[in-house]
Amino acid sequence: MRRLLVLRPEPGASATVTKARERGLDAVAVPLFEIEAVAWEAPEAASFDGLLLTSANALRCGGKGLEALRGLKAYAIGEATAEASREAGFDIAATGDAGIDRLLGSIEPDLKLLHLCGEERCEPDGARQKITAVTVYRSKPIDAPNLGDTRAAVVLVHSPRAGRRFAELADDRSSIAIAAISEAAAEAVGNGWAGNEVADQPNDDALLALAASLCDKPDPK
Repeated sequence: MRRLLVLRPEPGASATVTKARERGLDAVAVPLFEIEAVAWEAPEAASFDGLLLTSANALRCGGKGLEALRGLKAYAIGEATAEASREAGFDIAATGDAGIDRLLGSIEPDLKLLHLCGEERCEPDGARQKITAVTVYRSKPIDAPNLGDTRAAVVLVHSPRAGRRFAELADDRSSIAIAAISEAAAEAVGNGWAGNEVADQPNDDALLALAASLCDKPDPK
């Protein structure tokens, strides 16, 4: 079985590794970035119909600014984000497991949403809602991450930014297989890999299912 490298920042990396090992995969966390909070001020909650939350990192880094927004219901991407929202005291209006575009397409079109997000983010494609983005965290590159032996590894790419960074760090692409969460993430790593495939859905479960199939393939010689 081929080794699986998980590049996403902690604590998400360890959560993904745990799920991967439950599938019997030889997974290790090799974060390329670390999450840090950004100073921000909460806008007037009455100006919005709800919160758009695409990462649990927004709840972890939101700090005291979240208190003024607790009357708003949350529209969350992924169960991990929804759970973090509940723990932070927010009621969940809707949860989506197939990416931001699918969630926004399934809810009322005239909502005014406050998006608590990271410094780098993918803009929704053709959103009908009015969305105001406020940055509450950033992903800081880790200097000289220890990737270990990457030969014949399968690499989980959760974002375009992680894909670009791994492409810069990898010594030999010819034996490494990429499992990407989205087309954008797959494109970011570029060409020359032993394989570069995209998960059926943009979520961790679909990504790990793809990774499992790649890890079961024989090592390239």
